[in-house]
Amino acid sequence: MPADATKHSHGAIRELFKQCALAVAYGMEAEGLARRIGRPTIVARDLLQAHHETYRRFWAWSDAAVDHAMLTGSLQTVFGWPVQGGENPNPRSLRNFPCQANGAEMLRLAACFATEQGIEVCALIHDAVLIAAPVGQLDHDIERMKAAMAKASRLVLGGFELRTDINVVRHPDRYQDPRGAAMWQRVVELISQREADLCEVA
Repeated sequence: MPADATKHSHGAIRELFKQCALAVAYGMEAEGLARRIGRPTIVARDLLQAHHETYRRFWAWSDAAVDHAMLTGSLQTVFGWPVQGGENPNPRSLRNFPCQANGAEMLRLAACFATEQGIEVCALIHDAVLIAAPVGQLDHDIERMKAAMAKASRLVLGGFELRTDINVVRHPDRYQDPRGAAMWQRVVELISQREADLCEVA
C-alpha cells in the first residue's frame, strides 16, 4: 500500500492487515488467523512474521505484560481496573487485556466528556461512539465528540493522541455496517414473518 492509502482506496488490503493487528493482540497463531482472513496458513504466517519484525517495541511491551501477569498474578489498566490471572492463567487473555481494557477506559472517558457537554450519546460500538444531533448542530457536535475522544486518549496514553474517523449518516439514511448486513437482513425478515403470523392469528 502507498503511504497515502486510505480505507476507501485500499479497503480490502487494509482489512487484511487490520485483522492481523487485532489477532496479534491476543496471541492468535497462524492457523487461527488464516481461518479468520480466509487465506492459506502460509499467508497468515507471513503476516505475523512481518508484524513481529515491524513492531518489535510492541512485542517487547506485550511480552513484558504477560510476564508481569504470570509473575504477580494480575494486571491493571492505567486507572487501576484489574484482572486476576487465577490458578490457570490464559496467556492469550492476559496479552489482550492491556489493549482492550485501556481502550475501554478511553471510551468511558470520552462518553463522560461528551455527556457533560450535552452531546447526545446513543451507543458505544466497540471502539466508536454513536451520537445524534439536529442537522444544523451535527457538524459542531461531531467536532466536540472528536475533541472528547482525543482528550480521553491523551489521558490514558500519557499524552499520545489517537486519530479518529467519522462516518456521518443523515436522515433519511440509516447507519449500517457492511459486515452486519446479512444479520440485519435476517432480523428484518424474521420480524416481518412474526408480524405476518400474528396478523393471521388475529
